[in-house]
Amino acid sequence: MRWQGGRRGGNVEDRRGMGPVGVGGIGVGGVILAAIGYFVFGIDPSTTMAVVEGVGGQAQQEQAGVRGAPTDEAGQFVDVIEGSTTDVWTPIFAQNRQSYQPPAAIVIYSQATGTGCGTGQAAMGPFYCPADRKVYLDLSFWQELETRFGAKGEAARAYVLAHEIGHHVQHLTGQTDRVERGSRGEDSSAVRLELQADCYAGVWVAHAAEASGGQVALDPKDIEDGIRAASAVGDDTLQRQTQGRVMPDAFTHGTSEQRMRWFRTGVQTGDPGACDTFKAARL
Repeated sequence: MRWQGGRRGGNVEDRRGMGPVGVGGIGVGGVILAAIGYFVFGIDPSTTMAVVEGVGGQAQQEQAGVRGAPTDEAGQFVDVIEGSTTDVWTPIFAQNRQSYQPPAAIVIYSQATGTGCGTGQAAMGPFYCPADRKVYLDLSFWQELETRFGAKGEAARAYVLAHEIGHHVQHLTGQTDRVERGSRGEDSSAVRLELQADCYAGVWVAHAAEASGGQVALDPKDIEDGIRAASAVGDDTLQRQTQGRVMPDAFTHGTSEQRMRWFRTGVQTGDPGACDTFKAARL
């Protein structure tokens, strides 16, 4: 994957090495994060809640990290990919007479940190918090992505970041709020939201090279790496790994086949309009 010459947006908040600081108490956000940990990564919810409760009591406000452009390669990669997503989504929004606003920050941290959605921990993997419009990532997840999920390479990592930015796009367009208001009784609403974010990640792939003047680009092999990453984090695959059986009623992100197909749809069309999973007859 080509990225080293890409524009660095400087929209990274580096909290690595600063120690876990929470936002005070468990609250609804802590429950949400416990659910993320269980359904996405198979973590016992009691473990997550214990961490949230223990860390959350240390402080009443979020910890402020160092803002700007990291100097290490791992931080630079995150910085460039975030900048590239901004370069892709800005003209797409402009075509619809809308103004794209990047996430408030991509927060890279170690072990645990305070968020607008409660206390986040590394074991949950990357996530987007709509309350503070930030993406949170412990870079140790890259190792987890390779060793546990078998998704290797920078393209797989870029897919993960672009997926979380996809959730930010959903927040900006109001899709997330519409799901929360109108689809709470639909078992498939959360899955449709996640599959749409996968498709949006594919849209970024489709436009990255043009938007960056070729400085950020994925070749066919890179795209396959991204597709394998999408497959590796399918609900059915994760449930087999963690529980030994598949429980469709507990799906929150979609099957491996669905995640691959919607990511591929974004790559092949480059059109966010093709990502309307809420109108799709077939997920």
